Amino acid sequence: MENTNETYSKNLKALYKSSIFPTLIKQFEYTNNHEVPKLVKIQVNRGLGLDAQNSKILQKSVDEIRLITGQQPIITKAKKSIAGFKVREDMILGVTVTLRNSKMYIFLEKLIHLVLPRIRDFRGLSLKGFDREGNYNFGLREQLAFPEINYESIDQLRGFNISIVTTAKTRNEGIALLKEFGFPLTD
Repeated sequence: MENTNETYSKNLKALYKSSIFPTLIKQFEYTNNHEVPKLVKIQVNRGLGLDAQNSKILQKSVDEIRLITGQQPIITKAKKSIAGFKVREDMILGVTVTLRNSKMYIFLEKLIHLVLPRIRDFRGLSLKGFDREGNYNFGLREQLAFPEINYESIDQLRGFNISIVTTAKTRNEGIALLKEFGFPLTD
């Protein structure tokens, strides 16, 4: 029997090949198939700041990000000391994970169809998160929107940033790509 997570990733890949790819070719009049934008990776990042010095908080964040993404996160450290922020070189500051290929599509499917609709008073994601190259960045304020997180196990609400990296060359191409995937973007 096939795993449901693999089914999700195959569904989005199939959707991209069958529907999104031809739509983007028609919309932007590409002459080469390699010009058509596609997803490269999704990066999930949680900055903890000085809370990262507490080993319990750090371990809790690592466990939550692992549950949410299905992949072990890496611990990020400061590259140099900054006295104004009380940061020393090699000081632990947060956790991050980079998702590619099937895990990326599984996470994207879950994000679009389960997580974003569960957010209270959600009216869509702002277009302001796009950069000039068509990549999209946004933040979630709490981890409870993900179904894997148990309400009783939460000691404090901690948000995280999500970056979606594409091969789009312009902002409009990135917007069109994510809208075709079903991202709830507001104009």
